[in-house]
Amino acid sequence: MDFSAYVAERRPRLVRTAVLLGCPRADAEDIVQSALLKCYRSWRKVVRADHPDAYVHRVLVTTLYDARKRRWNGELPTEELPESPTADPQWAEGLAVRRALAAMSVDHREVLVLRYFADLSERETALALGVAPGTVKSRTSRALAALAPLVEATDAH
Repeated sequence: MDFSAYVAERRPRLVRTAVLLGCPRADAEDIVQSALLKCYRSWRKVVRADHPDAYVHRVLVTTLYDARKRRWNGELPTEELPESPTADPQWAEGLAVRRALAAMSVDHREVLVLRYFADLSERETALALGVAPGTVKSRTSRALAALAPLVEATDAH
């Protein structure tokens, strides 16, 4: 697959992955752009990899790590939202998922997003995170156990 076709097909999903990893939408666009630029520079290496999607997700995760180390945007959470939320149930479900993910540790959030949203295998997730496959299995198990009470708490509201 050539680079343009890859970006056209996967860019929206990569942006959504970055958002689910805790990045605001505008920053997620920038992070994905930077990650794809890095991949473009070594595209031949990416397509020759055993798991090109895992390779790109690894670049995305490391680019996100680097961005978090570099800057603080000065935003602080608030109890009151500036606008009332819409009545769209999909919007509410998405908000509930983002809140539950935000309440989790970074390790748990990353493994759940890469495994279940980005749909990477355990091996591909391990490659993307730079950890052993067994670590992915144990983190996934602990993350799902940690997620259950967060989802129940969201359902109670």
